[in-house]
Amino acid sequence: MQITLQSKFVFYVRKQKLFKMSVLVYISTQAGKATNAGLEVASYAAALHSGEVVALVSGDISGDGGLGAVGVSKVMHCAEELTDNSQQSKLTKAAVLSIGAQTVVFSGNSIGNAVAPRVAIAMNAGYVAGATDLPEGKTYIRNVFSGKATAHVQVTTEVSVIAVTPNSFGIKNTGGSEAAVEAFSADVGEARVKLNGFTPTSSEGTVPLPEAIRVVSAGRGLKGPENWGIVEDLAKALGASTACSRPVGDMGWRPHHEHVGQTGITIRPDLYIACGISGAIQHLAGVNQSKVIVVVNTDPEAPFFKAADYGIVGDVFEVLPKLTAAINAL
Repeated sequence: MQITLQSKFVFYVRKQKLFKMSVLVYISTQAGKATNAGLEVASYAAALHSGEVVALVSGDISGDGGLGAVGVSKVMHCAEELTDNSQQSKLTKAAVLSIGAQTVVFSGNSIGNAVAPRVAIAMNAGYVAGATDLPEGKTYIRNVFSGKATAHVQVTTEVSVIAVTPNSFGIKNTGGSEAAVEAFSADVGEARVKLNGFTPTSSEGTVPLPEAIRVVSAGRGLKGPENWGIVEDLAKALGASTACSRPVGDMGWRPHHEHVGQTGITIRPDLYIACGISGAIQHLAGVNQSKVIVVVNTDPEAPFFKAADYGIVGDVFEVLPKLTAAINAL
């Protein structure tokens, strides 16, 4: 096949144009700062693209929200805090068209999982849910079958919409300068769902489970909700979030938003400590991608020990206070 000089030039121009295109990353904020999930997807976007990384923020932001330090060069700021997924998707589409972004990155959390598919449909774009690493070209890797296998997903459309699994990439501080913040607005229509009130499910300063780096979890081995203080004390010493098994949530010992497992929240912390949990396969499916798993159980035959990096055969009522005291003494 012959390639003319003109076609070579056109190919080169197109390649350069693609190379310089911006990537848009949707950022959630809390108290004016980007959340950990937001900083992670901004880091992912910066590593993904050598051109301009633009963040889209809806609602309150202080300065650049800490986004410049992880590679964001510009923040498109919508002053109105949008809580309706339809409005959020319309705002995102308008931002994509405004800067000509070819890649749109979300966190694979409750907001991203609701908004990203809407944006993909609106843009006629390929969508990858649960990306866990940087792609090779336009082929992305995601976990399937509860983390027991990986799928290689190739995007063939011009625009790609990617939802990144929380805690799969991490926050990468590039030491960049503060990002420029520009006002941005779009016609997003009327909200179909209105937020009339908000009651936090966790105390101020705690990290949502999907974003938590350290998690202390407990099961029926605690024998009752009145004994959860030793779990909370260890979590406080470690700067960790607390979680529970499904039976504990079903019995009302702990709130359902703490339930991790196949039928609850899937997490990938750096450290997961399981206290008094036998390790049913449904629970393991939600935590088996943790980097380090520590199990405390009186039963040496508990299935969880087979998945553990470290195991302690002992009574949680004796082991946990000693662990807490040792950590506090450091």
